[in-house]
Amino acid sequence: MIKVIIFDGVNCITYQEPLSIGLERDYGIPLEKSLPFFKGPLQDCVAGQADVKEVILPYLDLWGWEKGVDEILKYWFERDHKMDTGLISYINELRKKGILCLLATNNEKYRFAYMLDKMNFNKIFDKNYCSALMKCKKPNQEFFARIYEDLQNIKKDQILFWDDKAENVEGAKKFGIQAELYTSFENFKEKMKQYLAE
Repeated sequence: MIKVIIFDGVNCITYQEPLSIGLERDYGIPLEKSLPFFKGPLQDCVAGQADVKEVILPYLDLWGWEKGVDEILKYWFERDHKMDTGLISYINELRKKGILCLLATNNEKYRFAYMLDKMNFNKIFDKNYCSALMKCKKPNQEFFARIYEDLQNIKKDQILFWDDKAENVEGAKKFGIQAELYTSFENFKEKMKQYLAE
């Protein structure tokens, strides 16, 4: 019987287009200029090894962005403030049934704080986990181990993990918990029937 369900945030709970795409469309910043930041320094921030407000500064000059760090973060976070209300309602029903619902996201700390406070993730989930604060990322086995250690009296076969990235699903399975690839809310609801019927 499933007692704990762990959800990814981006592209499960929220709909989030890559920021590089938005910057090109809305501000004319070409991908070849923005992608080196997202594939490099930002990943250090997601792993809790750097601060995005510091490492993005030289890139803002390169991109011709003159509005400052706080404004580009505001654009980023508010632009991605799109949530799957159907899934959120479903999670609320799961919690009413006594199933512990957790968020586990690969994210940098400022974006995570926005998700907690402005998107109400602190109310949607029983507990929230972020790679930047844990200083390790999915699909690293330490990421799953840290969450598992935080749970009380729960066996691995009582945990179900959902993520939109196959490598994270495989990482969870390698750790020994049940895991499914999230593709759509409808597919999620259909697959959940088998887990809740156990």
